[in-house]
Amino acid sequence: MDWLTSLEGTEAGHRAALILALTAAFLHAMFGALQKGRYDPWTSRTVMDVGILVLSAPFALFVVPWPPLELWWVLVGMVVIHFVYKALMAMTYDRGAYTVVYPVVRGTGPLFTVLAAGMIFGESFTAMQWGGVGLLLAGLFGLSAYNLAKITVAREKLGPALGLAVMTGLMVAVYTTWDAYGIRAVENPFTFLAWFFFLTSFDFPLIALARGRWRRPDRHMLRLGLVGALIAFGSFGSVMMATRLDDVGEAAVLRETSTVFAALIGWLWLREPVGPRRIVLMSLIALGAVVVEMGG
Repeated sequence: MDWLTSLEGTEAGHRAALILALTAAFLHAMFGALQKGRYDPWTSRTVMDVGILVLSAPFALFVVPWPPLELWWVLVGMVVIHFVYKALMAMTYDRGAYTVVYPVVRGTGPLFTVLAAGMIFGESFTAMQWGGVGLLLAGLFGLSAYNLAKITVAREKLGPALGLAVMTGLMVAVYTTWDAYGIRAVENPFTFLAWFFFLTSFDFPLIALARGRWRRPDRHMLRLGLVGALIAFGSFGSVMMATRLDDVGEAAVLRETSTVFAALIGWLWLREPVGPRRIVLMSLIALGAVVVEMGG
């Protein structure tokens, strides 16, 4: 804790936040691909939430200090916000192709987050950084538009899916800002992280149980639950710690390089095609993140 506190607001903390945000980007793309993989998005998220619940409970209940009383209103709000985000994300994945809707979610998220961080935390971007945000958004939305033009199946669902993707991006901004406030409000950030994973993993398993959708897991589900939980710890944990050590807006923008990783995962794992235009657009996303970092 002393070491983490010494990093806050320093150049070393800035570098650590950069590494954490990029780590979160890669892992978040993997998490999204898992949710879009073998099972429908609702089942996948339920299975991964069970894994998160089982692994996080011992740490929340017996390892880290319990949250102080004044933090519980933040935790309650966090549970509601993340449930709405998860439900919207599942609905989006259920209706749209991964490589179309994912860039829209990740593109709207950082824009709203940068604006919210300015209002709540008093952060400000330089003109160069806003130019980097513009490059990143151009690449993200360009990538989504290009993938949309290439999709030949279930096109009738893409309109609603894109609308849901924008709403999900707004919720990304809400939860990023809310979680940043929470992890900064508690003395021990690991208390917030442990209780974050513990409390936000109840909803989908309880809904599945209430709907009679609970079933005996097969070996693929057990593996998905374990792998998904570990990836979630790295993804969400890394970006929240980055917002503790450095600016919320910069961490949010850098995390959205996850779309580059998502496109590569879609190509290598989900067998979705990649061409030179998509490579250019992905390079634009990466360039935008570099410009944001250099302009700070």
